[in-house]
Amino acid sequence: MGSSMSKIHFIAIGGSAMHNLAIALFKKGYQITGSDDAIHEPSKSRLLKYNLLPQDLGWFPERITTDLDAVVLGMHAKPDNAELLKAQELGVKIYSYPEFLYEQSKDKTRVVIGGSHGKTTITSMILHVLNYHEKEVDFMVGAQLEGFETMVHLTETNEFILLEGDEYLSSPIDRRPKFHLYKPNIALLSGIAWDHINVFPTFENYVAQFKIFTDSLTNGGIMVYNSEDPIVKEVVEGSENHIKKYAYSTPLHRVENGISYLETPEGDLPLEIFGNHNLQNLAGAKWICQHMGIDEDDFYEAIASFKGANKRLEKIIETPSSVVFKDFAHSPSKVSATTQAVKDQYTNRKLIACLELHTYSSLNATFLEEYVGALSAADVAVVFYSPDAVKIKQLDSVSKEQIAKAFQREDLIIYTNPAEFKAFLFDQNLKDSALLLMSSGDYGGLDFEEVKTLV
Repeated sequence: MGSSMSKIHFIAIGGSAMHNLAIALFKKGYQITGSDDAIHEPSKSRLLKYNLLPQDLGWFPERITTDLDAVVLGMHAKPDNAELLKAQELGVKIYSYPEFLYEQSKDKTRVVIGGSHGKTTITSMILHVLNYHEKEVDFMVGAQLEGFETMVHLTETNEFILLEGDEYLSSPIDRRPKFHLYKPNIALLSGIAWDHINVFPTFENYVAQFKIFTDSLTNGGIMVYNSEDPIVKEVVEGSENHIKKYAYSTPLHRVENGISYLETPEGDLPLEIFGNHNLQNLAGAKWICQHMGIDEDDFYEAIASFKGANKRLEKIIETPSSVVFKDFAHSPSKVSATTQAVKDQYTNRKLIACLELHTYSSLNATFLEEYVGALSAADVAVVFYSPDAVKIKQLDSVSKEQIAKAFQREDLIIYTNPAEFKAFLFDQNLKDSALLLMSSGDYGGLDFEEVKTLV
């Protein structure tokens, strides 16, 4: 699979992960082709830059021939995809995204960052530190990072590969969680909080995936884990796999004038990031960096300039009396941690926290109960959801009453109309306030550039 003449075809090349892998392989010398029925930005422009953008949208089984070395199958494709069926008929080797990454890294030291939350931030922190000290590694991360052109980087020569370990399914025909396929030499578990209920219908079933992940470490491997998460602690410490276990917890720190200072042997270090969950992430990243050859002093020097992963507590705009953040948080644990972090950082300001229920799990009537107390740190709590999104996901309808009951907050403000939500937002006086917008969507078309005019 290392030959520069290998021919690889991507089914659903337009996905955020898929197009990054396609570009990484193209840079490595592979011949890349691909198909998709819809390709949006930034995938479209990036594929075009490398002349990898399909000329026509759609599925074309004639593109699948026996001279292909492999097909990489994306989650966007369906099991009855015409190109997939042709590949199966011809006996062309079919890989899921994680399977292919493992093939590319069998001879490397594999470092996998797992957990229900924090994995993108921790992976980003590690990459920031390694990049700061000019230590070259291969990687795959789930967000676009400042200073990195793509989310995937592959070479023949680098010793380490750093992988963000997602627990979601590998492909339409491979129902195993992605992180089960990487077989890490070094791993991290940040936290376990029930998610992806369309795939893991019970909490016990979800937790079982992390047990399998822990047991998938190579013999004598290293597991770094968050000892403050009781489920993680139980999973890792209960494992009988022959691995070394390194616990981490929230490091000592203080907040002064809106800045978090980390206690270090060399004195207090001001950070660009904040919140207990981010400080916890930092502690885990430090352990991993040390196992990758970065000593503690070098880690602190580099981490001081880390500003955060894209869409993770991203500061949109700030003035002396106002600040606006947007965050990818959508699961109950992430929403709670993010809301509390902003409140702790800006204790003397009114916190207006707006959450869009957008994912399959968050719009499920049963799962809604997991959100109890998630917005309790906010002074003003707002929930937005689209009834149309519920229909598209073919879920049972969710009422405002169900949402109010789930969050158990009498003053919860609920919107289902994008125009009404926007009108509320633009009617707010943000003086001495912090506005937090949490969503993996866009509140029915909210222009975040326009939001900057609020302050």
